[in-house]
Amino acid sequence: MNFKGAKVEQSNGIQYETIADYMAKDLITFTPDMEIAEAIDIMLKKRISGGPVLNEKRELVGMLSEKDCLKVLVQSSYHNIPSGKGTVKDYMSTNVKTLEMDMDVVSCANEFLTTYFRRFPVTQNGVLKGQISRRDIMRAAQKIKSTTW
Repeated sequence: MNFKGAKVEQSNGIQYETIADYMAKDLITFTPDMEIAEAIDIMLKKRISGGPVLNEKRELVGMLSEKDCLKVLVQSSYHNIPSGKGTVKDYMSTNVKTLEMDMDVVSCANEFLTTYFRRFPVTQNGVLKGQISRRDIMRAAQKIKSTTW
């Protein structure tokens, strides 16, 4: 099923585009066994604030964010050990909420308002298809015309 350009009708009869129209599809991903220092280097080089963590079967097992990476600095300082030791699985968040591709942009905006997450992995039938961020939804909001309110 192709969700590009799809519309979802709300209970008030208004139709909004789905998050499939705005999500990032070409993702930089990490593996649980990757050295955390390497993951941090990738995030800085690619100018990203986080990404999905996939196991060897390409299944989503976590998310790695800038906030998770800050734990490296704090823990190494506290334990007086060199910074950057450990693997992604030692620092990643495993409490991952996913959104389905056919979710409308307004419902997604509400998810961002009611959680502290800055990005959500987007799935279709449990398979990772992309990632949607707050900024992606802000771009969608620009396209919603005032006549649809």
